[in-house]
Amino acid sequence: MKTNSLLDLEFPAISGKQVTARFDGGDITSDSGLLLLRQADDQIGLVSRISSVINDKRQQSKVLFDIPTLLRERIFAIASGNEDANDLDTMRRDPALKLACGRTPSEADLASQPTFSRLENSVSRRDMLRMGKAIAEQVVAQLPAGTLQVIIDVDAMEDECHGQQEFEGFNAYYDSHCFLPLLLYITDETGRQYLLSAVLRPGRCAPTAGVIGLVRQAVHLLRARFGDIEIILRADSGFGCNKVLRFCQSVDIRFLLGLPTNRRVRTLATSILMDACIKYSQLKYLAQTPICREFGTIEYKAGTWSRKETVVVKAEVTQGELNPRYVVTDLPCENPEAVYGLYCERGDRENRIKEFKLDMFAGRTSCHWFSANQFRLLLHTAATVLMGVIQRAATGTELAKAQAGTLRLKLMKVGARIQETCRRVWVHLSSSYTYQNIWKHVHAALMT
Repeated sequence: MKTNSLLDLEFPAISGKQVTARFDGGDITSDSGLLLLRQADDQIGLVSRISSVINDKRQQSKVLFDIPTLLRERIFAIASGNEDANDLDTMRRDPALKLACGRTPSEADLASQPTFSRLENSVSRRDMLRMGKAIAEQVVAQLPAGTLQVIIDVDAMEDECHGQQEFEGFNAYYDSHCFLPLLLYITDETGRQYLLSAVLRPGRCAPTAGVIGLVRQAVHLLRARFGDIEIILRADSGFGCNKVLRFCQSVDIRFLLGLPTNRRVRTLATSILMDACIKYSQLKYLAQTPICREFGTIEYKAGTWSRKETVVVKAEVTQGELNPRYVVTDLPCENPEAVYGLYCERGDRENRIKEFKLDMFAGRTSCHWFSANQFRLLLHTAATVLMGVIQRAATGTELAKAQAGTLRLKLMKVGARIQETCRRVWVHLSSSYTYQNIWKHVHAALMT
């Protein structure tokens, strides 16, 4: 039944009293954790930094919402789970969002969906290049002082398209019409991961499209801050090619890349593969059903390569099937198993990509124009960066390793009644809120 905001919603009586609901509570929010998000933004200066690189071409005498306010509203809404710009037609009146954007509940409402549609289609390609660099700069600034080594992971993400969008294409690998965003993550010495960059690409682009420019920027920013830092580029076999190898050597960074198999590689690795098969046969003869793994190295030079490179070979036999894997690297290989184990750690990147796509809604690139979708992807990247700040502020609590969706549910979706007086804005949080101590812990960490 269609209702309006004043219609009574009746529920069964309890203890002889009728239960009635009505949407007339006034300044009540379900997202008081947005105040923490605003403090996270203030701590690293993200929104102000990316706002400063956007050339605002609007006639300023007619502007109601400046760029920083618009970006805060949109990024904070994404982080709170209101990822669709249409949500802001009602969310713009939310008192917690208004406070997070620097307005009191009694002041004018924030911007609605049409304003953001105009913004998405007005930001230039040059502005977005500067935005991407600004986000990367703020992320690198968060790395611990004295960092000596980082691992750069690059990977693609399937981003399904909706209708005839500009530059969408059918990708046979994913069996879908999609875009193919390229994501770059950094892992520091403590194992903490940071999303540094995200670049939208057409669905039929080559796996390595854009990777050189993206990694070059990351290397420049890392060395500008840390000087002679050891950088390792890690990626799957889609990036294990001459183009990427030569780039790594030209900028003096290490590499750990999957290598596509071919007849020559298998021939060179024959002795390692045979060792695994023989070991499997012996154990099977003893009535065991093992998984046999053997590790070793070979020297291999493809026709397009300028020199031989070391290839780590993992020969695995499972249920009678030989399943070899190859990784090309310039890391020391005294212990091939350990080197291969370091490569396998990139598998956790799939969890980060899933988090970015599902928890942070990075797949909402449903505009027709490709540039507008790139702008959206940057906003979702910025929201992910801020959620990372919240996660680090939760260090020492049970939410220290929580993903973005869990952080949103347990720290941001907190009911509160907001009361404004002449001298103060009171945010009366729910007295029965379960995670009060963690909320206070995060607040204290963000205020330092």
